[in-house]
Amino acid sequence: VQLVESGGGLVQAGGSLRLSCAASGFTFDDYAIGWFRQAPGKERAGVSCISSRDGSTYYADSVKGRFTISSDNAKNTVYLQMNSLKPEDTAVYYCAAGWVACGSSLAYYDYWGQGTQVTVSS
Repeated sequence: VQLVESGGGLVQAGGSLRLSCAASGFTFDDYAIGWFRQAPGKERAGVSCISSRDGSTYYADSVKGRFTISSDNAKNTVYLQMNSLKPEDTAVYYCAAGWVACGSSLAYYDYWGQGTQVTVSS
């Protein structure tokens, strides 16, 4: 089982980035893929999630209207389009896979990627 994030980087406030999470080694259609982030000195927190089975989505209030999650089931890949980025979005972003539906607890997710750094300068 493998989840590989990519697409992080350094961007100015107001800019955009698209993160990718490529999954392998499990039945992608049976899992929800969540994006989480962890800033220095803070706990890891949920950002967004999509169920690969029915396409239902979830967004944290802090990113609603700015971030969009999507899934390409043919490529076993989930994307997180991040627009209007703010310095407070700076964090390591992780994707994780949980069974069927989006869960609110980090413990719900079975598989995790290694993370990708997103830095937003002011």
